[in-house]
Amino acid sequence: MFTALKKIHKEKGAEPSEFEESVAQALFDLENTNNELKSDLKDLYTNSAVQIDVNNSRKAVIIHVPYRLRKAFRKIHVRLVRELEKKFSGKDVVIIATRRIMRPPRKGSAVKRPRSRTLTAVHE
Repeated sequence: MFTALKKIHKEKGAEPSEFEESVAQALFDLENTNNELKSDLKDLYTNSAVQIDVNNSRKAVIIHVPYRLRKAFRKIHVRLVRELEKKFSGKDVVIIATRRIMRPPRKGSAVKRPRSRTLTAVHE
């Protein structure tokens, strides 16, 4: 019923890559095995995950999470990163919130644009 694919939500039907599935599986395993993180990880998911080369000998795992969930990830950040670095041995783990830029409101529009969605705020 519950699988690791519940831990990754891609945009508009895009299929997760093999690496993203492995990160989702690691989060799912942590939720099932670690009683300390179980309640915190229950409602959390990721948008994407990328592995990059930092230099010749080091690699990093960058996990993109939704902007709305960044506070929940921030609460468990230290414990989660420690556990994920154990699972992905020899790799640094970085968690980043995915931010979107909204265009300025049109003339006569009643909807205000949040400050966190402006070009300046996203690139800061």
